[in-house]
Amino acid sequence: MTLEELGYNEGLEKFRIENQLKGFETGRVILEHKERYIVKTEKGEIEAEITGNLRFLATGREDFPAVGDWVALTVYEAEFGVIHKIFPRKSILKRQAAGQKGDVQIIAANVDAAFLVQAADRDFNINRLERYLTICYAAGIQPVIILTKTDLAEKERVTEILENISKRIKDVPVLAISNETQDGYESLNNLIEKGKTYCMLGSSGVGKSTLLNNLTGRQMMKTDSISQSNNKGRHVTTHRELTVLENGGILIDNPGMREVGIADTASGLETTFDNIIALGENCRFKDCTHTGEAGCAVAEAVESGEIDQNSYENYLKMEREKARFETTVAEKRRHEKIFGKILKDFKKKDFKQKGY
Repeated sequence: MTLEELGYNEGLEKFRIENQLKGFETGRVILEHKERYIVKTEKGEIEAEITGNLRFLATGREDFPAVGDWVALTVYEAEFGVIHKIFPRKSILKRQAAGQKGDVQIIAANVDAAFLVQAADRDFNINRLERYLTICYAAGIQPVIILTKTDLAEKERVTEILENISKRIKDVPVLAISNETQDGYESLNNLIEKGKTYCMLGSSGVGKSTLLNNLTGRQMMKTDSISQSNNKGRHVTTHRELTVLENGGILIDNPGMREVGIADTASGLETTFDNIIALGENCRFKDCTHTGEAGCAVAEAVESGEIDQNSYENYLKMEREKARFETTVAEKRRHEKIFGKILKDFKKKDFKQKGY
């Protein structure tokens, strides 16, 4: 397989030349698992880890490789390599790291479009869709909504879901498909372009692994059935992995996400809730929070039904999350700056005491 088939382009080649990386192998990270990586190069798949210098200089998870990244690496015997440099990313899909205040988790890098997957027969949640949209827009990634398992739901239920999506979400392609009968797959395949990178976002059990298997025409991911006792899918994808499809498209599968925490996604919120943002320009006060101020145009629109009540509440919730995240990040940086100054002063004092 050539690098071009993995999405390599002239911009990446220019960076490689300008940064004098000709002595290294170039490859794309196709799998990440506990800071061990599988990198696909023209010579094959290489198991790799990062250099100690990269680890030392890293200030957070964004400085580590992620699935979809292009990297320069040295390859040794036994198909083992060491990653020396990460190429610039054209997009970073990320969320707030679960259970880690002020930290982010990279879902995938260098993605062109994201498939937002939800099942028609269970667990459909339009609030969660708006969260996925927000992190996509923040990354500059085109979202596509995919409603799976339509064969397992009543036709009226599928119609109701599609109508609810159209009322709250505008200008986003929506596809209803069946993984069993493959109804809707022709439209999906027509969306996938050769050399473009796509990723799948969705909760456990919505059919992402079966979707990947069907698109590749082979058993790429192990799948499991829906539990009859609680109607919940037993999702078995445990890591992120990049696969090249038969039509030349590139697809990244992700483990099911229980949480989609909002991080530094101001631009994403502005796009997802553009109607609320636009109406906010008509509020009496410029710093209106839309939570009870006099002359709030947004509150008036909610009252009249112009803005959906649930969408409005979801917007406020994500705004609060974003504010908390930004406050936490600022506090962490303040503490790091103080600690750095203390360490610097200690080293200076120790240096003088030793008479150097």
